[in-house]
Amino acid sequence: MEQRTHVLASRRLVGEPVKIEDGKAEVELLTTEEMAVDEYGLVHGGFTFGLADYAAMLAVNEPTVVLGKAEVKFLKPVKAGEKLIAKAEVTEDLGKKKLVKAEVFNERDEKVFEGVFHCYVLEKHVLERSSSFRR
Repeated sequence: MEQRTHVLASRRLVGEPVKIEDGKAEVELLTTEEMAVDEYGLVHGGFTFGLADYAAMLAVNEPTVVLGKAEVKFLKPVKAGEKLIAKAEVTEDLGKKKLVKAEVFNERDEKVFEGVFHCYVLEKHVLERSSSFRR
């Protein structure tokens, strides 16, 4: 399936799409030293979140999709150099609102992150005048 949203997202920062299907997506990210916050190589959680968010947006795959809210859990630490894969699936389609379950796994297939993303498909791009969330 063709990618219809977030087409300019940095593959280096939020990952490389490996699968986009109707209501589902998978994205891979190789973490780097640049993402680490300390001498142990602990990757900042924002990169894991960004990967999961990107997968959620691709699962919806509408050009005007935005994130309104997320309920997430960080389950295990991620170390620089690890490859992560995010799997996202639309679990509830409420018209313009979509609930997306996203999980992130490390290369040992251990779940490191999970969350529910509340995504909204807007009438216009969020940065266009008079665009608003329609809930």
